[in-house]
Amino acid sequence: MTWTVFLDEFEADWKLQGRSAKTIGEYSRLLRELASSEPSGPSLAIVKAWLVTSKSKDHARYRARAVRAFGKWADTNEVAGWSWWRQVPMATVAPVPQETVQARDYEALYRRLDKQCDRLLVELLWSTGLRVSELARLNWSEVNLADGYVIVRQSKTGQPRLAPLSERACRLLRRTGKVGNSVLGMSTQTIQRRLNRIGAPSAHAFRRGWAVHALERGVSQTSIQTAAGWRSTSMVNRYVSQVSGSLAIGEFSRQRPRD
Repeated sequence: MTWTVFLDEFEADWKLQGRSAKTIGEYSRLLRELASSEPSGPSLAIVKAWLVTSKSKDHARYRARAVRAFGKWADTNEVAGWSWWRQVPMATVAPVPQETVQARDYEALYRRLDKQCDRLLVELLWSTGLRVSELARLNWSEVNLADGYVIVRQSKTGQPRLAPLSERACRLLRRTGKVGNSVLGMSTQTIQRRLNRIGAPSAHAFRRGWAVHALERGVSQTSIQTAAGWRSTSMVNRYVSQVSGSLAIGEFSRQRPRD
């Protein structure tokens, strides 16, 4: 029996946890590519040699992530021969500056919108930090206006979480008539097209801006990580590095004695 017989079970478990179907599809493709040359089961040395043949550092890093993800699953599910998965090297890739919505960008965009549905879309992106797929799936039963939060039942990590709502978002939601169960009544693709139509940044640019803005307001990294649904601190640390200088100056200013 070869290790490839476990790939279907690995995929099924990943999807049952509510995690990204796109990610597991790509991981599976890469693992089957590896299996085509090593059907009896790869070793750490074989995986390292496979990573060396990658087209780029990004490609090598994604291959390594696929092997690590399967190795972790295999270890947990007592599939023999994968105890070395933590030693799979991850290529270091220099971060590329990505579009990030700033508070002034959000305010300028919000002020020029005249349709309530567009204002609600922008406000939900800015105040919750939801992924576009999570926002498309958001139902009224998952909105708590009294306490100012939404429940994200199906997250990329497979774990449900709570995300904050601003006072403005709560006000807009109260004014929005409930038509059906979906809050926005839009698919992921429709949301993206609507953002393009109103000349707004991408949904993920709002998500990055939400994280940076929260850091600037003094929200703890732990709370941001929890509300964003990130499994590790690496994403928060990336945003901290972007604003570390302004955060430090702001903190010193707040602590400075007043005359």
